[in-house]
Amino acid sequence: MATQPLSIDYITGHCSLGGLLLGACELGICSILLGEDDETLLRDLQHRFPGAQLHSNPDRLRADMQQLLAFIERPQQPLQLSMPLNAVGTAFQQHVWEELQQVGNGHTISYSELASRLGRPKATRAVASACAANPLAIVVPCHRVLRSDGDISGYRWGVARKRELLRREAAFAGQP
Repeated sequence: MATQPLSIDYITGHCSLGGLLLGACELGICSILLGEDDETLLRDLQHRFPGAQLHSNPDRLRADMQQLLAFIERPQQPLQLSMPLNAVGTAFQQHVWEELQQVGNGHTISYSELASRLGRPKATRAVASACAANPLAIVVPCHRVLRSDGDISGYRWGVARKRELLRREAAFAGQP
């Protein structure tokens, strides 16, 4: 399990899905959050990392924010970020998030399929909880996880955003 960072630099931006916050500590990108406005995003970041000092640092993070904003509007792979990912979570959560990154752009997986891939076919609820705890929206694509019947279920950042992300990815899947 990754340790909680003591200091996080952040930048906020805005796209057609609303607000976006990118946070990074000395080990890499630890947070990518979607929300309505900067204030809500900052509260979410502080809630996730209660002991961390938060510092606005657009100079450090501007290039990665531009990459994320472009990817959200036109989701084509690969997304090239300048820092490694540093998702803070339990070993199980990290395993779920790593497996989710194997689900390609324009594809989906069910919670039960994901649990089976992890060798824990009865852990469907734990997988759903790990998706809800995902600190790296878009990059760890929990929006690609659907119910077993193919319906869209909950999404940490809203079902409407999930539906739109899936629509965009389907539209751009396979394009250069």
